Amino acid sequence: MKIDLNADLGEGFGAYRMGEDEALMQIISSANVACGFHAGDPLIMDSTVRLAMAGGIDLGAHVGFPDLLGFGRRKMQIETRELATYVIYQLGALAGFAAAIGHRMTHMSFHGALGNMAAADADLADPLIAAVAAFDSRLIISSSTSRAIEAAAERHGLRVATTFLADRAYDKSGLLVPRQLPDSVIKDPLKVRDRVRQLLDEGTVTCYTGERIKIDACSILLHGDTAGSVELARGIRREIEQGGGEIVPVSHLIP
Repeated sequence: MKIDLNADLGEGFGAYRMGEDEALMQIISSANVACGFHAGDPLIMDSTVRLAMAGGIDLGAHVGFPDLLGFGRRKMQIETRELATYVIYQLGALAGFAAAIGHRMTHMSFHGALGNMAAADADLADPLIAAVAAFDSRLIISSSTSRAIEAAAERHGLRVATTFLADRAYDKSGLLVPRQLPDSVIKDPLKVRDRVRQLLDEGTVTCYTGERIKIDACSILLHGDTAGSVELARGIRREIEQGGGEIVPVSHLIP
């Protein structure tokens, strides 16, 4: 089987470093790059885009709330039309850096609290997906399982790459459980690898409350800000390749 391995990158800010982007770029096939709202700045965005291009890695915009202090993981009550403009603003920023060096964006994803809210709310997902379609209808939406986002993408003529979050716990409806819950972020590398193997072998994930649900994923994501993310990524890559899988960029998997 062929599958994408992606990570959230470019999440430092100014003098503050977050994650090990250079090392992760040697392992992954697609990158989701912070666009300056929840993390990132112009210099970091430029550097990350250049790394992605040099490594032949798919480039995606990682769009979030304007919440540097909270890393985009706090819910914000913002009027929907205004949120749609935030989406376009962030897409445009990363697309500009890509265009400046002859690279292009292939996909986008919603970060943190914004992503969780859109995944659970069709009335929010629709205008945000519409904004992506208005910006560039060729973009792939990279998303964890979400009927709201999938339905909105279908209405607006966009493709969806369902992504399995290897280091995050799911509820029985296929949504991510809140980070405030114990063990909502899975940090044990062996447990993460077991989850990946279960996905590859069975197409299922064991939920937070113990149920097994189907996940039809073509991509596996890990968080670049998670401690030990590089070793985690190496372990996931080994698990895929030892099982006979091939790691390819997300744009190669979605017709």
